[in-house]
Order: sequence, then C-alpha cells, then structure tokens
Amino acid sequence: MNTIKEKPKIILVTGGAGFIGTNFIQYMLCNTNDYIVNLDLLTYAGRLSNLKDIEYNKRYDFVRGDIADLALLEDLFAKYKFDTVINFAAESHVDRSIDNPEIFLQTNVLGTQALLEVSRKSWKLNSNDKYNLKYRENVKFIQVSTDEVYGTLGKEGVFTEKTPLAPNSPYSASKASADMVVRAYFETYGLPVCITRCSNNYGPYQFPEKLIPLIINSAQNNKTIPVYGDGKQIRDWLYVEDHCSAINTVLHKGKNGEVYNIGGNNEKENIEIVKLILKLLGKSESYIKHIQDRLGHDRRYAIDNSKIKTELGWSPVTSFESGIIKTVQWYESNKNWLKNAF
Repeated sequence: MNTIKEKPKIILVTGGAGFIGTNFIQYMLCNTNDYIVNLDLLTYAGRLSNLKDIEYNKRYDFVRGDIADLALLEDLFAKYKFDTVINFAAESHVDRSIDNPEIFLQTNVLGTQALLEVSRKSWKLNSNDKYNLKYRENVKFIQVSTDEVYGTLGKEGVFTEKTPLAPNSPYSASKASADMVVRAYFETYGLPVCITRCSNNYGPYQFPEKLIPLIINSAQNNKTIPVYGDGKQIRDWLYVEDHCSAINTVLHKGKNGEVYNIGGNNEKENIEIVKLILKLLGKSESYIKHIQDRLGHDRRYAIDNSKIKTELGWSPVTSFESGIIKTVQWYESNKNWLKNAF
C-alpha cells in the first residue's frame, strides 16, 4: 500500500458516490490527511449509502450536483479553494451508451470541460472574476479515463501510452474526447493535468450491471448468467484498491501533461471469470447462457503499465486470485447492497 505524507490537500472528487470514487475516498481518508469534497449528481449508479461510514468525518463533505453546472462549480471553488481535482464523474456502461449516446457526451465531455474551465480560472488569477479567486499554483487536475479509448487488440500486443486512440463505442469515444480536452487545457493554458487510463476494475461497491457483480448477483439468486458471444473476450483486471493507490501516486509524483496507464497484469477471458465465480459460489455452470454479442464489442484489452512502474514506482499488489476471493466474499456479506442496487 502506498501511503504518502505531506501537507494535506483540499481535493474535489467528482463522481465519488460511484464504484471507483467510493473506494478512492475511503482509501484517501485512511491513508492521507487530505480534505475531500465529494460532488456527485447521484444518478442511477451513484449511491450515497456507499459512504455512510464516513458521513460525519471532519475531513469529508458531500455536495449533490452536476459537474456541468458552472455556477455551482464556481461557488464550490470559491468556498473550498481546491488545490486538486480528481474527475471520476462519468457515464460508464457501454450498453447504455449504445442506447443513449447523448447523455454520455453531455456528462463525459461537456462536464469535463466545465471542470477544466473553473479549475483554470482558479489557478490563474482573473481580475474580472466576481469571486476574486486567488492564485493556486499547486492545483492539479487528474482525469480518470479508461483503456477502452485505445480500441481493441488482437491476440498479441498491449496498449501503451503512445497507442493511437481508436474508440469503438459511444462510451469510449466520449472518454477519448474528454481526454483530448484535458490535454488541450494543458497545452493551451498550462493547467497542470495528468490522465490515467485503467484496465477493468473490480471490487466492492461496483454497480451490478458490470460483469463480476452481475455474475455474483445472478448466481446468488439462481438466475441465468448472460455471456456475450463465445465469452472469449479478454480483459486485464485491476483490483480497485490498487487503482486508488495508483491515482494517489500520480497525484503526488505524476508529471504534468503526461498519461499513465494503470493495469493489473491479469488478463482473463470473460467466460473464465464466469466459471471461476460460479465455482467459488458452489454453483453449476448450467446457469451460463450465451447471447448475441453486443455492437462494437472490443475483443481484447491489455495494458502495459511499465511507465507508471518505472517512472513513479507504482505496481499492483493484489493478485487476481486473492482479489476475486475478497470481492466475492464482500458481495456475499452484503447481499442487501446488491438487492437494493437496482
């Protein structure tokens, strides 16, 4: 576990009631002295109950709101004087993006641009700013992105930070667009930014439309488990706490303007994941039902995380074998969470 001690930061975390944001806030409150403000609109996948254990923590505030609301953002920046923004807020489910691309562009692109603009104004003094925001030269903007922006791989090869962007779904296209806007704010305005691109996360609090909690939830309720196509799509799996420690490392050590890939070094076929979880739960493979593959379904993702490893000294510490057991145990112990998630 990476524990970094220095002067406490004042961090705006957007989308902190979602899966990765929830885990990140808990990680930071346990491992740093930073002050966290969680801005979340609480759409279908955001659950404030995820953070009930820290509700009264003196280093934590929650604000319900939209990252695209400029007036709200200006008020928050004036009140808290953030020196850090970590943007988790995003519509993130590929199937939903196929059904309704517009909301993905609104949140993932325009919302990110609004955050960047207010961050820029708070970083460089603007004498015409009615809030009279002050210089905050140590402001840092971390854009939490995804390996899906790179598109798909064949049987060989890995994604590096220099891999051309080639998104294949409205979701990944919206994330790639947001990444480009973040880069533009660095190149044009000099705003200190870093972009992280992670592989598939898993762990506690993940909304059950995603593969691993979907398998667990279906198996617990003796329901069929839908598997797209032949189920041989390959993903690199990253335990969410490892992802949190990586983001914290980028925050403290990352070079402005750089992209850092974050992977778990755990390539698995989807069907392999399904069968493993059924085995852990003592369920039969007869629950598996192959269905028509979804549109634009990428065949394989694999991340080369050597840059963050060699330049920043971060590596994942959770093997997939141990991480999946911890994950299944968490969902087994929190059946009501799954039951109430929809």
